[in-house]
Amino acid sequence: MEAPEHPLDIFNTSGIELPFKNSEAAFLLDLISEEQNVAFSSVEIAFVDENEIVRINTEFLQHDYITDIITFRYDENVTNLEIEGTLYCCSQRIREQASEFNQTEKREFLRIIIHGLLHLCGYNDSTINEKKEMTRLEDHFLNLI
Repeated sequence: MEAPEHPLDIFNTSGIELPFKNSEAAFLLDLISEEQNVAFSSVEIAFVDENEIVRINTEFLQHDYITDIITFRYDENVTNLEIEGTLYCCSQRIREQASEFNQTEKREFLRIIIHGLLHLCGYNDSTINEKKEMTRLEDHFLNLI
């Protein structure tokens, strides 16, 4: 019997080599799924360049600027049993942040993936308290990998 297909797909059109293994991102997805009591049925992570992240940000969010990640959740299941979504990540911006925050590129890329997965789980970062909780959870999951 074949093992079920993993719900995570990673695409990289950014022109920048990713500093982590796909298996590490899959491990994080599984860990978050277990600890947050959610099920991911299909998650795509697309690493794009600055032009593409600005295009997506402008078209869908009416924001004309570079950002590190934009998260879209597609399912309408509010019970978190079959989460589907796409994380659009700007590789160049993540690299810059790694330098700004004195982190390794690998750690910053994984932090951004965790951040997006937490958004898919329903977490927000609009207020100071929400940002603090997301940062706490990001640190928690980073320390487990």
